[in-house]
Amino acid sequence: MTLLIIAIVTGLVVWALRLMDRAMVSQEFSLMLAGFLVASAAAAMVGVYFLMSDYIVYAQRSELLLKEQYPSEFLILDDQLSSEPFITPELSILDVAGLPQ
Repeated sequence: MTLLIIAIVTGLVVWALRLMDRAMVSQEFSLMLAGFLVASAAAAMVGVYFLMSDYIVYAQRSELLLKEQYPSEFLILDDQLSSEPFITPELSILDVAGLPQ
């Protein structure tokens, strides 16, 4: 995954440099702006990668800590609630809504 992101960022930087080089040769502001925007996208992609990699490391560590603290499987506390119907058979949906039948 890291190599893919490095390849994409490198491609974006090369593309940005080509755009900026063409902008200098042809004296066009729009190409310089496009190169700046592509370079900004590459920088943002690297920033998001670092933020997400730190979060994934944090999530993995907290999962390991939970498994150490509770070695057995987690209990599902709402089993009893999910087995009971929400509407009793005496009441119909129209009665609950207050509409005449």
